[in-house]
Amino acid sequence: MPDVPPHAPSKINLKDYQKPSFDVETVHLDIKLFEDHALVNSTLKMTRQTIGDIVLFGESLELLALTMNGNELTTDHYSQEDGKLIIHDAPDQVTLDIQVRICPQTNTALEGLYMAGSGDDTMFVTQCEPEGFRKITFYPDRPDVLAIFTTRLEADKRYPTLLANGNLVEAGEVTDAPERHYAIWQDPTNKPSYLFACVIADLDVLTDSYTTSEGREVLLEVYAKSADIDKCDVGMQALKDSMKWDEVNYGRAYDLDRYMIVAVSQFNMGAMENKGLNIFNTACVLSSPETTTDARSFSVKAIIAHEYFHNWTGNRITCRDWFQLCLKEGFTVYRDQSFSADQQSSAVQRIDDVATLRAHQFAEDAGPLAHPVRPESFVEINNFYTTTVYEKGAEIVRMIANTLGPDDFRTGTDEYFRRYDGQAVTVEDFLSALSITNQKVEDFIDWYRQPGTPVLSGHQTYDSTAQTLTITLNQQTRHVSGFDAPKPLPIPVATALFDKESGSIVAERMLLLDQATQTFVFDNMTSEPVVSLLRDFSAPVQLNYDYQDEDLAFLLKHETNGFNRWQVTQMLVNRILLQGKGEKSTPDVYLEALEQSLPVLAADDEMLAARLLDIPSAQELASAISKDYNPVLVKEQRDGLYQQVADRLKDQWAVLYNNLPMQSYEDSAKSRGVRALRNVVLDMALTANVDGSADWAQQQYDHASCMTERFGALKAMVNHQLAHADHYLADFYQRFQENDLVIDLWFSVQAAADSVTPDVVKSLLTHTDFDWNTPNRVRSVISAFSSQPTVLWTAEGLKMYTDVIKQLDDANPVLASRLLQVLARWNTLAEPHRQMSHEQLLDLQKNVSSKHVTESLDSVLGAADD
Repeated sequence: MPDVPPHAPSKINLKDYQKPSFDVETVHLDIKLFEDHALVNSTLKMTRQTIGDIVLFGESLELLALTMNGNELTTDHYSQEDGKLIIHDAPDQVTLDIQVRICPQTNTALEGLYMAGSGDDTMFVTQCEPEGFRKITFYPDRPDVLAIFTTRLEADKRYPTLLANGNLVEAGEVTDAPERHYAIWQDPTNKPSYLFACVIADLDVLTDSYTTSEGREVLLEVYAKSADIDKCDVGMQALKDSMKWDEVNYGRAYDLDRYMIVAVSQFNMGAMENKGLNIFNTACVLSSPETTTDARSFSVKAIIAHEYFHNWTGNRITCRDWFQLCLKEGFTVYRDQSFSADQQSSAVQRIDDVATLRAHQFAEDAGPLAHPVRPESFVEINNFYTTTVYEKGAEIVRMIANTLGPDDFRTGTDEYFRRYDGQAVTVEDFLSALSITNQKVEDFIDWYRQPGTPVLSGHQTYDSTAQTLTITLNQQTRHVSGFDAPKPLPIPVATALFDKESGSIVAERMLLLDQATQTFVFDNMTSEPVVSLLRDFSAPVQLNYDYQDEDLAFLLKHETNGFNRWQVTQMLVNRILLQGKGEKSTPDVYLEALEQSLPVLAADDEMLAARLLDIPSAQELASAISKDYNPVLVKEQRDGLYQQVADRLKDQWAVLYNNLPMQSYEDSAKSRGVRALRNVVLDMALTANVDGSADWAQQQYDHASCMTERFGALKAMVNHQLAHADHYLADFYQRFQENDLVIDLWFSVQAAADSVTPDVVKSLLTHTDFDWNTPNRVRSVISAFSSQPTVLWTAEGLKMYTDVIKQLDDANPVLASRLLQVLARWNTLAEPHRQMSHEQLLDLQKNVSSKHVTESLDSVLGAADD
C-alpha cells in the first residue's frame, strides 16, 4: 500500500456520528445571477440542539458579510478552516444573515450552482447531492438538518425560466433594473439542503396535469431546450404512470401542487430527485422513436419512476447521514424495478436487473473496492454512489419483501411511512418498521454491514425407500481485508422441484438458509426430481450447486420461470468458459438445448428469446477471474463460443429474421421484443456468414422505422467490418449531427467496436464534436472503450485511459473517480500486464490531487497487497 500523503483528507466514520449543535427552522435564499458571478444572500433561523459552536460548511465561497441577530460579526466571533465557518458563543436562538460571492460560470465540477452549455443554450443549474449546497452558501450541509426553504431568484430577462423547489408565490420585474426579473418559490415541506434546486435558463415547457387519489390537482411540467421539447412526451407519460403506480402499490400520493422536470445536457448524474424540481441528464428524459433506442427509452421510463418514487423514499423520509445512502437508494431502486416489471415482461426485467448486478456489483465485491451496502467510513461520499449501494441495496429489500410476502411487506412499508414521515432516519429504523409483522426481518441488518458476495453451494441426496429428497446448502463469503470475518447471512432460496418424466413442478418452497450449512427435506418424492434453485434470483449470491449439464439442459427446456431459463443458460455458458482446464463442460449439451428451445420461445416471447442468446461479455467474464487474467485468451474463448452458437443454428437465422419483419413503429412490449430479437439474429447471421446477411444489415438501416433498428444495423456493420460500414457511419453522423444524444451513440459505436485501437479513440477525443465539459460525451467514448479489455489492458490503451483521468481530476473529479474504478481489478491480470498496470497507476497517483480520485486510487492500489 502506498504511503498516505500528509495532506490526505481524513476519514469520516459512521461510529462518530453526532447530532448537529444547531438545527435550521427556515432558510431564505436570494440568488442574484450576473454576467461573471452570482451573489447569494441567505437568512437562517436556527435553534440549539446540543452544546457546541455553530458549524457551517462552505467551499469556493467568498464571504462578504456575516451578521447574527442583527449584529455584524468580526473575526473574534468566527473562524474559517478546512471548509468550515465556525461561529463561537452563539445564543440558543439565532438568525444568521450571510452574503457570499460565487462564480457558477467557471464551475466545471458540476456541483453546487454551475453553468451548463454555451451561447444561446447557456443555462444555470444546481446539483447539491451529496455536498454541493456548500458551494452555494455557508450552511450546515448534512442530511439530518431539515428546514423550510424560500428562494428568490433574480437574473437578466434573457433567462426567462426561473425555477426552484416548491410553489411559485411571486414573480415580476426588478423595480430599479427593468432588464432583470425575479421569481420567489416556497417549498412547504421540510427538506435537507441536498434536495435544494434551482434553474436559471431559457427553456420551453411541456405541460400536463394529474389528479391524485387524494383529489389534489397537480401541474406537471417538463422543461427542455426548444429543439428537444418534442422528445418529452415519453417522460411525461412515464411520470403519470409512476404517480398512479405508487398510489396503487404503496398508497403514496404526491403532496405538492406542481411537479417539474428539467433536462440538462451537462450533468454528472443520471437524474436528481430534488423536491418538486427534478433535474435530469438529457439522456435520461428525452426520448423519441427516431432518436432513441428501445433500451434507452425504457430506461427513461424507469429513471422517471425512480426519481418520482424518491418523493416518499428519500425526500419525505430521508437519511440521517450519508452512511445511510442505501436506505433511500436501495428501497427506491427496488420500487423502480418493480414498476418496470409491470411495464414489460417481468422475466426480462429480472434478467436485466441481475445481469447488471453480476456484471458490475459482483465485480465490485470481488475486488479492492468491495464495501458494505452501508459503508463504515469514507473520505469522499461521491465515491460511494456504487452498484453495491444501489443494486445490492435493492436486492436486500427484495429479499425482505419475499420473506414477508406481499401483504406483510405492504403493512411494514405503511408503518415505515407513518412512523418516520418528515424525519431523517437509519437502516435500523427501516428494518424496525418492517418488523412490525415479522421480527426476523431485523436479522437482515448483517447484509448491510458485511461486504462480499456469498457463494451458495449445495448438493442433493435422494432416498428411494423413504421417498425423500434432502438438499444440503452451505454459504461462504470471502473475507475482505479491513472488515470482520464474515458471518452466515439469511439467504432466501426460492426452490422448485421438477418431475423428470413430465417436466412439471411437483413441489415449491422458499428455503431460508441462515446458517453456514443446513439441510432441507422434501417428502413424498416418488422419484428423484430436478431441483431449480434461486428462482427469480431470490438472493444476490453466486450459485454453485452440484448440477449435471443434463440437469441444466432439462431446466432450460422445462422451466416455467422465464428468468431461470436464462439463468441456466448462463450457468452452462460459464461452465464452458470459466472452469479450470480439464474440468470444462463441452458446448454440446448447451448448443443442443438452445437449438431445440429457441424456435419455440421465439414464436412465443421474442424478448425472452433474445436474452436466451446472451453470452457474457469479455468484460463480465473477467470479473469472475481472480488470478492470471489474460484478456486476449478470455476474448478468444468467448468469441469462439459465440461463433459456435452462430454456426450451430445457422440454418435458423434466415427463418427467424424473415419471421421478424420491420413494421411501423409501436411502443409495446411485443414490438420491443421483436426488434430486440431481430438485432440479435442479425448479428448471429453475420457471425455465421449467412448468405445475404450483409444485405439484411444495409436494408434494415435504410428502411428503419426507429433508432433501435437503425442503430442495431449500424452496430452490426461496424463490429463485423462490413464493406460499407464507413459509408453508413458517415450517413448516421449527417442525419443526426444536430442531436447530441444520437451523436453520443455515433461516438460509442466506434469506441466500443471489436476493431477499436487507441489511435481510433484518440481521434474521437480530438473530434470537433467532442466536449470534455459534457459527461455524456466523455462517457460515450471512454466508458465505451473500457468495454474492450484486450485494448484497455495494453500499455498504450491504459496510458490513454489514465491520461483522461488526469485531465478530469481537477475539472470534474466526480467523473474522473468513477472512470478510475473500472481499473480496480488490475491486480488479477497475468504478467507482464499486471506489472505494467501497477506502474501506470503509480504514475497516475503522482499526477492527481482531488480527494475523489485519491481515495479511489488508494483503494485500487491497495489490491497490490492482497
